[in-house]
Amino acid sequence: MKTYKIISIAMAALLTACNSNDGDYDASGIFETTEVIVSAKANGEIMALNIEDGQIVRQFVPLGYIDTLQLAYQKDQLRANRVATNSRVLNTSQQIASINEQIAIQKRERKRYEQLVKANAATQKQLDDINYQIQVLEKQLAATSEQINSTNSSLQNQSTGIDAQLAQIDDKIYNSVITSPINGTILTKYVEKGEYAAPGKALFKIADITDMKLRAYVTASQLTSLKIGQKVRVYADQGEADRKEYQGTVTWISDKAEFTPKTIQTRDERANLVYAVKISVKNDGLIKDGMYGDVKF
Repeated sequence: MKTYKIISIAMAALLTACNSNDGDYDASGIFETTEVIVSAKANGEIMALNIEDGQIVRQFVPLGYIDTLQLAYQKDQLRANRVATNSRVLNTSQQIASINEQIAIQKRERKRYEQLVKANAATQKQLDDINYQIQVLEKQLAATSEQINSTNSSLQNQSTGIDAQLAQIDDKIYNSVITSPINGTILTKYVEKGEYAAPGKALFKIADITDMKLRAYVTASQLTSLKIGQKVRVYADQGEADRKEYQGTVTWISDKAEFTPKTIQTRDERANLVYAVKISVKNDGLIKDGMYGDVKF
């Protein structure tokens, strides 16, 4: 009789536990984070890469660099070319000063001969010759000015082209500095100092594990009670029999149904079509990528 009582009590406790577990969560899923693979942007030997797996790094803080010696040489050569180009720019006023002086002299002579012609002390031909000389000098002045402007414009274009090349070199030098595009934790380091890098070659993988996303799946009936920005309770496993509660925020809800993933449980196991949702959770360091979690709405 006592044996039957013990069995009855045990069965009742088991049923109670099962009923309790049914209400422990509304959906379950897997914690994930956005991983970023940082690749090289320049060619050359990796001179330094001061990171290790698990290291926390800050956004845009230099972590290493790729050899820039040849770029520095190219930059020096371009600077020298720019100085030489600018030195060939002509001073317009100096180049045409002599012609202007000749024109001024001839105009003074014209005034003098105009007076002489009126006094019958000089011939009209002499005055016409002076006017002709002035016309020749003025045409020479216009041609010289145009030539000087054309030469200076060409030199200016060359100088602008050199400035553009210098900007390209500066950009290559900037891209030779290895940084992370986000604040995060180094997950995997792919290369070491001394290896050769080329644009697109993976250097390391990083993720911001302080902000985890629980991707869970809900049924259509549950979807009607969810909205973006809604606060929910999230549970992460801690050991074999313990769970830790976190506050989560619904940040994304899929607008398309999909078949229930085999590794995911829902409140209604009979549901074939479910909707994916993402819940943002601030990580205290205990939540790991790929860990299972539950959510209570």
